Amino acid sequence: MAGAAARITKIAEEVLGAPLPIRVRAWDHSVAGPPDAPALVIRNRRALRRLLFKPGELGLARAWVAGDLDIEGDLFQALDTMASLVWERGEDPDAPAGRVSKALAAVRSLSRPELRGAAKEMLRLAGLPIPPAPPAEEVTRRHGPLHTLRRDKEAISHHYDVGNRFYELVLGPSMVYSCAYWPTADATLEEAQRDKLDLICRKLDLREGQRLLDVGCGWGSMVLHAAREYGVRAVGITLSEEQAAYARKRVADAGLTDQVEIRVQDYREVKDGPYDAISSIGMAEHVGRKRYAEYAADLHALLVPGGRLLNHQIGRRPLLDEEAYQVDEFIDRYVFPDGELAPVGRTVAQLEEAGFEARDVEAIREHYALTLRAWVANLERHWDEAVRLTSPGRARVWRLYMAASAVSFERNRIGVNQVLAVRTPDSGRSGVPLRTRVWQG
Repeated sequence: MAGAAARITKIAEEVLGAPLPIRVRAWDHSVAGPPDAPALVIRNRRALRRLLFKPGELGLARAWVAGDLDIEGDLFQALDTMASLVWERGEDPDAPAGRVSKALAAVRSLSRPELRGAAKEMLRLAGLPIPPAPPAEEVTRRHGPLHTLRRDKEAISHHYDVGNRFYELVLGPSMVYSCAYWPTADATLEEAQRDKLDLICRKLDLREGQRLLDVGCGWGSMVLHAAREYGVRAVGITLSEEQAAYARKRVADAGLTDQVEIRVQDYREVKDGPYDAISSIGMAEHVGRKRYAEYAADLHALLVPGGRLLNHQIGRRPLLDEEAYQVDEFIDRYVFPDGELAPVGRTVAQLEEAGFEARDVEAIREHYALTLRAWVANLERHWDEAVRLTSPGRARVWRLYMAASAVSFERNRIGVNQVLAVRTPDSGRSGVPLRTRVWQG
């Protein structure tokens, strides 16, 4: 009989109705497919069972996290090649990604006569039809309704309380976990992150003695930069106990405890306004559609008249039917539980519905692809230590999540936008300069 790789390739091409664009290397050491392409390494039969029991992205993700699948060659190239087959379904159920999931489901159920031969062969290759248990890193149980204070804190803890040392390995000295702002593609990550923080400070027009609230402050980089470089009094809030402890130490080490306060607090619990400016950098993705109007209204109420909000947020492409939007299964189960993305137009509309005046929108999608590639390089450089600090599965989650996200930004599946919004006073004087892009320098 032919090797497992050739048999798997033949099954895949029957399912797709087209040649498979990557090589396959199977557990029996057989290889099939284009010789110059990256290889999908199928380490065992369990990988096939995962695809049969969870056709599509979740089955692939579970196999990757468990170590049943791997990529040989350029991970970014492999993910780019596979993107249209697995992820880019959009609203078209007959797009390749939709066909793959539907065909695998049909293979398992033997429901389509034209795929019956492929189905039987797949089942023979997969072995006993027992659903494998999900990897331990998967979020399985969640408590209470979506986006309550308790459930949001649990979701944040899953993602951020992985260990500060792990994040140091990935993020580097800047300890900024959001899209950098690259002066050139060959700049350092630290230079690009500093430029991003300074860009936000300039957009907010920060002045000495003003009060700044940083919502989702992470490890304190924004409040430290704003206090040190612009002389503001800053409050940073996070739901992660580990982040808060780390940020407080950084503040103390910098001698800024009189200017900077770090709290473990939800944005809905902040009652000590008004603030002159608010930054929300990579936090609003956790808010959710049902809570976004409340989020916008709460931040509006916390600002002085004329105060500015800089909302830095990942956005997705709009759908013709927004009710058809589904959260990415891999991201929801392994990375950001309960995270939701919205199109930038909806974000701007909801901010304005809350009373803000949107004064500037800057799309920096390509900057996030560069940032993620730098984080992946950091992780790969420190791979053994990252595995020791967490687990092989958790490190694999992060490598796949960041690499796949980089490809998604590069292919314009998702973007990231900085929205500058003002609580414009009744006088109509926003305080924004006539030429709004003066902060570009």
